[in-house]
Amino acid sequence: MRGEFKSVRWLLLIFILILLFFLDVGMGSVKISFSETFSHLIGSGEDEIIQAIIFKIRMPRALAAIIVGAALAVGGLLMQSLFGNPLAGPSVLGISSGASLGVAMVVLGIGGNVSASFLQTVDVGKSSLLVAAAFVGALMVFLLILVLASRLKDAVSLLIVGVMIGFLTNAIVAIGQYFSSPEMIQDFLLWSLGSLAGLNNSQLWVMGTLVGMSVLAAFFMAKPLNILLLGENYALSMGLSIKRIRIAIIGITSVLTAATVSFVGPIGFVGIAVPHLARRFFLTASHKTLIPASVLGGAILMLICDLISKLPYSQAVLPMNAVTGLVGAPIVIFVIIKRRS
Repeated sequence: MRGEFKSVRWLLLIFILILLFFLDVGMGSVKISFSETFSHLIGSGEDEIIQAIIFKIRMPRALAAIIVGAALAVGGLLMQSLFGNPLAGPSVLGISSGASLGVAMVVLGIGGNVSASFLQTVDVGKSSLLVAAAFVGALMVFLLILVLASRLKDAVSLLIVGVMIGFLTNAIVAIGQYFSSPEMIQDFLLWSLGSLAGLNNSQLWVMGTLVGMSVLAAFFMAKPLNILLLGENYALSMGLSIKRIRIAIIGITSVLTAATVSFVGPIGFVGIAVPHLARRFFLTASHKTLIPASVLGGAILMLICDLISKLPYSQAVLPMNAVTGLVGAPIVIFVIIKRRS
């Protein structure tokens, strides 16, 4: 009976994910019916304009939502398991702040005319230079965290250090903004608001590969993660190396965070909210269930946020980071209240 209960819930999540994917591809400033969307996706559509809208604009955006949502949700789950903190997210170690610093060094750090003329020719947040800068910034913070993780004995100290590194990088970015022109600040602000639009197939492939490999690595760590939930002393008694597990978790989460932030900018609350929803939905703390559940849940939540951000059948598009905050924050508040009661 328990197995049937879980099977029905898995099928429900998959059905919701597929439904939202079709809705996201079909919805936008140009209305495309569900039947037209389906016919073009299976290759039987004949309208070239609709085909171009679906395959060049909307499908890459929907796929990006699925990849980013899955990455942030799994990263948040790993951080909550490592630190035992329900409010821990994938950005808690300062990886997102490191990516922001990398982008700020390009957008705000290059001499005025050069930066302004360069940024006018690219899609801010999607050019190869900005993607590389974000990834390098995230990588630098990851290496610093990795060194500190090998020296610090407890997870709480590592959490505090990660938060302080985030504050430090944000302070450097703020100083850079203070001495920058309004145009540069606007370009950086646009990137920091997050966007799923503008990704090409090669960028999707790179991001999807990094996220897929990291999620697979996280799944193979399900057993050590379950043991870690029972406390570090118990984990040590079972012969596990706490230091190795901690470094592995940090490494996986860093890749997940860097891969997403580099391509779409910082996205908040998804990584905090989804793991709680997964636990409540499947009534379990086992990572063998929670990791794939977080993948599906994160993808679903990001598709919902993307649908909301489009302001259906309107020309306006809301910033993705604002929408995830509007959707994710009430979920986190609700879960915390339920836990307390």
